[in-house]
Amino acid sequence: MGPHFLQLPEELLLLILAYLDGQALGRLGQACRRLCALAGRDALWRRIARKCLNSGFLQQGTDAFPGISVKERVRVSQNWKNGRCRRDILLKWKRNLMPWLQISGDILYLSQAEEIRAYQLRPNNNGLHRRPFTVFLGHQEDVCRFVISNSHVISGGGDGKIALHKIHSPTSILFTAHEQDVNCVDGRGGILVSGSRDRTTRVWSLASNRLGQCLHTIQTEDRVWSIAINPLLSSFVTGTACCGHISPLRIWDLQSGQLMTCLGTDFRRGAGVLDVCYETPNTLLSCGYDTYIRYWDIRTSTRRCVKEWEEPHDSALYCMQSDGNYMIASGSSYYGVVRLWDKRMNHCLQSFSLSSPTSSPVYCLRFSTTHLYAALASSLHVLDFSNPDSCFTTF
Repeated sequence: MGPHFLQLPEELLLLILAYLDGQALGRLGQACRRLCALAGRDALWRRIARKCLNSGFLQQGTDAFPGISVKERVRVSQNWKNGRCRRDILLKWKRNLMPWLQISGDILYLSQAEEIRAYQLRPNNNGLHRRPFTVFLGHQEDVCRFVISNSHVISGGGDGKIALHKIHSPTSILFTAHEQDVNCVDGRGGILVSGSRDRTTRVWSLASNRLGQCLHTIQTEDRVWSIAINPLLSSFVTGTACCGHISPLRIWDLQSGQLMTCLGTDFRRGAGVLDVCYETPNTLLSCGYDTYIRYWDIRTSTRRCVKEWEEPHDSALYCMQSDGNYMIASGSSYYGVVRLWDKRMNHCLQSFSLSSPTSSPVYCLRFSTTHLYAALASSLHVLDFSNPDSCFTTF
């Protein structure tokens, strides 16, 4: 490369470098300081990152992590793709539970029996503080599921109650919501939806002047195991046990509580939906006892399953999470198996067994751009994809 090349205007240099792939850009950046600075520009790596797994770019092109170098995210994405990570156990407890977890910023929330504990994640990818800095109480029986919404931890419990805990104050509200276990909850934009073993779904107001007021009670004719509100706040989807002749996936109007549509007709009896989530207002993912992850297009003209991925060992899928673009992570019912899926492929991309030889389901998993956390019956595991060759300290 001649010296005159670097004398070109910067805009022209960036235009030329935009034709290079990630490997070529990386090598070019080693040539000199000027090229290192140019080859590291986010604008050059953004096109590459949009095709990568878990790089922070959503289907609509939105960047979910604008404060993190795009080049660094592409590097870490290769670790996800190739399964390069360091594993560790962050927490253990003595009796088997069915924990649920959520991550908000640098805080990890974990349910353990009737408590929800908040742990501070340590900086520089160095695990978490072993002692929780806050414990949310109120339920008399185990917490089934909870969400973080509008600066609140909202939980449903086996006692049939819903608890609303304000994150940054000791304020809590507990009210009876259902006659049996509240298996699932979701909250968005001042609305809370709950589903129960008592075969009902209820819509609640979270507005300060109507807090805890039931807006609708819907008879689902089946136990409700999972629930999700559409990002547009127009509807919500329920996943049920599939014990009758009704589709386990149904979409309901949020304003009226009326049934809008059923998804799918070929579910076998007992193929209940254990987890469901919206990727966009028009697409959602589901998984459960039928061992499939299904990708649904719910636009009025389509409303069909457009792709499905089968768990290769015929295990029920307890939970899943999407990066909003190409990657899905799922948790299986045996041996703590976590799988990574590329939606552009038909088979599993990577697999990790976290509990062999003792078998435990992965009850819940959550991931960031660098870490995946998985809650098993008696332990919390982490897969660190940020720098798999470096030393990882748990505490």
